[in-house]
Amino acid sequence: MRLFDAHCHLQDQRLTAGLDTALSRAANAGLSALLCCGTEETDWSAVARIATERPAIVPAFGIHPWYARNRTPAWRERLREYLGAWPAAPIGEIGLDHALTDRNDTDQDALFREQLAIAAELERPACIHCRRAWGALLETLQTARRPERFMIHSFSGAPDLVPPLAELGAWFSFSGTLTWSRNRRAHAALAAVPPDRLLIETDAPDLPPAPDPEAGGRTVNEPANLRRVLASAAARLFVSEAELAERTWQNAARFLATKSH
Repeated sequence: MRLFDAHCHLQDQRLTAGLDTALSRAANAGLSALLCCGTEETDWSAVARIATERPAIVPAFGIHPWYARNRTPAWRERLREYLGAWPAAPIGEIGLDHALTDRNDTDQDALFREQLAIAAELERPACIHCRRAWGALLETLQTARRPERFMIHSFSGAPDLVPPLAELGAWFSFSGTLTWSRNRRAHAALAAVPPDRLLIETDAPDLPPAPDPEAGGRTVNEPANLRRVLASAAARLFVSEAELAERTWQNAARFLATKSH
């Protein structure tokens, strides 16, 4: 069994101190590759360093909507520099977040559109964050210059959003929130996703799965928890874990436009 964690943040301080140990547990859990997403200019160097030191890590670079106000006037040039140095890197994490109380929707949308355009120009896939902005996301994707492939990570939209988003080029990644029994919308959305567009992730160190008495006292979400996401998704799709692991691995390889990692 080989597993791909389609979205995590290994550069986060909650993981960096014990990263080697966490990645060892991940390897023991069957993870063969992980997509580590940057969130702002100040963490891109850490993402690049982690990927340089560990061949199993695929880096991505982008500006998350939470950190839109932190960007410098040179952000475009710096982003292009990192993407130039990493020809297989997606753009991400980018997107829209209307759950923030202190936000500028116009600026969020402008930044999102610019990064989508760079992804389209460079023919890179994009990793997208969306929270309470599904109507705005759909409208932006319909009207913006965008890449052929983009992943909506930790998908939390309604099932009826899956077909129009898939038609635009969306792939759908599910995180530990899928393991919560009351998350009926995610369960229904999972069933609506085309089998060739499905991915799984941890979003480590955020979005942990439902409490597990066998977690050994660890409270920070980590990539090894992808096995629990896999188990939950497989049970709800009525397929074996081995079958779903291979399916999502192949889907990730196609999303990244590479044969394997």
